Amino acid sequence: MINTDIIAEENDKNEANLRANYDALGEHLDRRNIDISHIKSKISSYGIAVPSWGVGTGGTRFARFPGTGEPRDIFDKLDDCGVVHQLTQATPSVSLHIPWDVAPTDDLNAKAQQVGLSFDAMNSNTFQDHSGLAHSYKFGSLSNTDAATRQQAIEHNIDCIEFGQKIGSKALTIWVGDGSNFPGQSNFSKQFERYLDSAKQIYAALPEDWTLLTEHKMYEPAFYSTVVQDWGTNLLIAQQMGDKAKCLVDLGHHAPNVNIEMIVARLKQFGKLGGFHFNDSKYGDDDLDTGSIDPYRLFLVFNELVEAESDPDFNPMHMLDQSHNVTDPIESLMASAMEVQRAYAQALLVDRATLYGFQDENDALMATTTLKHGFRTDVEPILAMARLEAGGAADPIAAYRKSGYRQKVSGERPVVSGAGGGIV
Repeated sequence: MINTDIIAEENDKNEANLRANYDALGEHLDRRNIDISHIKSKISSYGIAVPSWGVGTGGTRFARFPGTGEPRDIFDKLDDCGVVHQLTQATPSVSLHIPWDVAPTDDLNAKAQQVGLSFDAMNSNTFQDHSGLAHSYKFGSLSNTDAATRQQAIEHNIDCIEFGQKIGSKALTIWVGDGSNFPGQSNFSKQFERYLDSAKQIYAALPEDWTLLTEHKMYEPAFYSTVVQDWGTNLLIAQQMGDKAKCLVDLGHHAPNVNIEMIVARLKQFGKLGGFHFNDSKYGDDDLDTGSIDPYRLFLVFNELVEAESDPDFNPMHMLDQSHNVTDPIESLMASAMEVQRAYAQALLVDRATLYGFQDENDALMATTTLKHGFRTDVEPILAMARLEAGGAADPIAAYRKSGYRQKVSGERPVVSGAGGGIV
């Protein structure tokens, strides 16, 4: 973890300017009839989960270039995730991936308490083969034509539920790479029926207070067709399962130019929006840092989420899901967590009464201008003040670099081979 003296020293450098900027923004917002302390309170209570796999260096289909001091196991991962939360005060939970993160659950609970984290949704893995498996997932898992392979995948997901119960998780996320790579390879209808039958068996094993999140993806590793290829199919699955089944939206799992914010609104409208995987993309499922390409789209997603906050039962899960190929993963996760908070704060600034009026009057220009008024407001003083008051760093990346954490763990963790390709 980071020495608190370093955080305090860095905060001392920034605090005077931060408070001046915060006060100035407060006066500006007051003229817009917005209470800055209310916005700061909402930001302070907002948290986004980090993925355990996100603190390692990612890769592409062609190569992987490991960074220094990469985590060796789940306990190193929890150390790194703890640093992200310590500095940002924005990521209080971590999402595990099984079997990558299998360890004694008592040890996991103790480590999580030590680094100030809790556990978010469990993630099953039937998109690749693991040592000891009796059957291969080369041609699918939950929708495989072989009943024994399907049963193996079902049992793995149920094992994830049982594992998660021991560490306080309340949700299971299922993503499968099932599909086909050639026309005629698979019977679309029979394949989907097999998936539904398998998913229903997993759903039946859910505890009463758990949520099943299913995730759609347009392509990869199946490039001709995927079983759960879009939000419509995902919605059908959730409706087939029952009330505890909801849809997870990954911002990178859509075709370019798809209106993701409208998908968010539709799923919310019918009670099936269960959570998000935040990242960004230029071409496809690029898994780039959140807000690095299209921060306005991220804002528009949060505009729909703020719109939905009037429903007291609406509580979707939020998680980052990124692959860091050329940056320090800890820095990227911190930057992304702050970008998510930024989009949330900007959406909270939208004058909804005014917006509704322009919408009712069909005044398209003034309606979109009202949205942009929120987006264009620099909310950084709110975010930094929330971090400062919570014991985090006003400038997390500066404090992280000052701490020398990466250099320290590089001396403790062996260098990882860069051989082989494949996204981590």
